[in-house]
Amino acid sequence: MFDQIMTTNSFHTVLNFPAFLNRTWCRTRSNPSYTAVQLSSIFIQTDETRNPPESKKIMGSVAAVVRCQAPNSLLTQENTVGILGGVSVFSTLIFLEKLVWWSSRHGEDCIPFVVCSDPTINREFLTPISSPLFLKEKNAQFPLNHAPIVEKLRCKRAFLEQSGARCIVMPCHLSHAWHSEVSEGCPLPFLHVGECVARELKAAKLRPLEAGSNVRIGVLGTDESLMAGFYREKLESQGLEVVLPDMATIEHIVIPAIEALKRKDMEGARNLMRIAVNLLLVRAVNVVVLASDELQVLLSRDEPLSKKCINPMDALARSTLHWAKSIQNLDTQTSSLEY
Repeated sequence: MFDQIMTTNSFHTVLNFPAFLNRTWCRTRSNPSYTAVQLSSIFIQTDETRNPPESKKIMGSVAAVVRCQAPNSLLTQENTVGILGGVSVFSTLIFLEKLVWWSSRHGEDCIPFVVCSDPTINREFLTPISSPLFLKEKNAQFPLNHAPIVEKLRCKRAFLEQSGARCIVMPCHLSHAWHSEVSEGCPLPFLHVGECVARELKAAKLRPLEAGSNVRIGVLGTDESLMAGFYREKLESQGLEVVLPDMATIEHIVIPAIEALKRKDMEGARNLMRIAVNLLLVRAVNVVVLASDELQVLLSRDEPLSKKCINPMDALARSTLHWAKSIQNLDTQTSSLEY
């Protein structure tokens, strides 16, 4: 599934090459900084039953995307997706498995993709921010000097562009705190997880649970300002009312749930998670958006409460596939017209 893995300048990059590409090409490139090795695939079972929502506008035509392609790109397909890894490599792999599984489960070819993941972002910058001890500090503030993080992410975005990506996605909640800065000046479509979630919820045509009120969407994360900020903006732009947990819930339920998870106390973590979700549901929210990578694993799919929760990365994956297949179809139509 993952045909090649390449490393350069601390980047961990996975490339999904087309079947016709000679694999020895990568091993004989003139650039000695590239080293190619085989990577075995690991399947993670997912369940995606809903079709991606029809967006009003496919982001750019094939011709516009082709103009952005670097002259010596590794991948040349017009629907190549660039995946910018974030804090958790495991979360990036789960997202990647969804793309592979969902795009090829009916016997179709997997969409082409290139992945760039840099562990120094986690080690040098983001680990202290996302740790429960940091979040427990009442005066803890998101670092004002985030320029080094943004610069690293922008550098990796440029790497994906040069590798032939025609669309960029970033399957990481923390990294989305700087989405506008990282995507600034990007000539390619750069999907935003909050917009993908808001679009799907709007298309679902939910009805308010209380008479005279708006449709309410709960957002559950480890930090209100960090996790829920961009979700509030995107959801409210679709006419949805956002409900957030209070600080007491975050401090005494959500963060202890993550601490229990890190201690491998799964039962304790799940019990706390159920309480946190129910505290939002009693406030008449239709669904709860789990705006934290750690929270995704705490509710099993067969648990009734999980049906009231949304994994935002599922929405991002569906929107990514929708973009890729739309571009592919447009390219097919263009090719047929040429003949």
